[in-house]
Amino acid sequence: MSSLKHRLFAAGFAATSALRADRWLRPIAQGCGAILMFHHVRPWRERAFAPNRLLEITPEFLDRALAIAVELGFDLVPLDEVPLRLRRPGRPFAAITFDDGYRDTAEHALPVLRRHGAPFTVFVTTRFADGAGGLWWLELEEAIARLDRVAVSVGGACFEAACATPDEKAATFERLYWLLRDGPEERLRATVALLTDAAGVDPAALATRLCLDWDELRALAAEPGATIGAHTPSHPMLAKWPADVAGREIAGSKALIEAKLGVPVRHFAYPVGDPTSAGPREFALCARAGFATAVTTRPGHLFPVHGAHLHALPRISVNGLFQREDALRAMLSGVPFLAWNRGRRLNVA
Repeated sequence: MSSLKHRLFAAGFAATSALRADRWLRPIAQGCGAILMFHHVRPWRERAFAPNRLLEITPEFLDRALAIAVELGFDLVPLDEVPLRLRRPGRPFAAITFDDGYRDTAEHALPVLRRHGAPFTVFVTTRFADGAGGLWWLELEEAIARLDRVAVSVGGACFEAACATPDEKAATFERLYWLLRDGPEERLRATVALLTDAAGVDPAALATRLCLDWDELRALAAEPGATIGAHTPSHPMLAKWPADVAGREIAGSKALIEAKLGVPVRHFAYPVGDPTSAGPREFALCARAGFATAVTTRPGHLFPVHGAHLHALPRISVNGLFQREDALRAMLSGVPFLAWNRGRRLNVA
């Protein structure tokens, strides 16, 4: 799953490193700190077709990332501490977050977090914890991995593509993923369901295999430094749905997780989290639902001005496309993201 955005960031990380801008521009770009976003943390399994590779890093890279953050002077803090840190800037901070509630967070990330004494937040999608399926981007990958040809109707037009070889599969995934992302989510999910049926992929079995169940989440919530946040029941792109649906997804996940785990849920992560998935309406709904903070996937560091926009916080994606120390140091400097945001410290429109 590549995009122009990822290619631009790759160029930005390289330029930042080559010019050593991560050193001389850091005082301007670093701000108060950053919220780091992770998905899968697990040993790399070599495979020719891995379109969701950006969503996974190795435990070794997580270990190196936390060590470098501390080396650069970052305090590793829980999300609960972020609002105060924005009001009273001091040493830079990094808050660690994991989206979706994958089992490898407990199996592979947790030992690394314990070793560093790092607090962390896991944002839980409740249907994933139920083992009910809905990880459509992974279901799409599994379906294309099994099929030699794809033929589906998308918006009244026929999408056809060969996918017998790894290169054909990668090209088919890229085209179909963005075609579906650009349209209504009902169509996206219906199309993926047709493909999983054709390929013999069981969405519920995939969720059960990959995601923590409620008993496992209860054990994780009891870990020192652990915080459980909400990530909706069904992982929708909220901005594509009516306000009443989005409101139920936001408030409902909070109530359900609190009832299931017996812990307060103060923080929320918008599924997908880009401007097409979460905007001012969703920010207001999260505030109304009683969350202390809510995080997006809009890239950027945090500045004091974010203290007035606690339900629209940016994050830095530490992902499988950039598992290099120079890229990580560039990310932690904030320089590439200040360039991406055209010098703006705040992006909440």
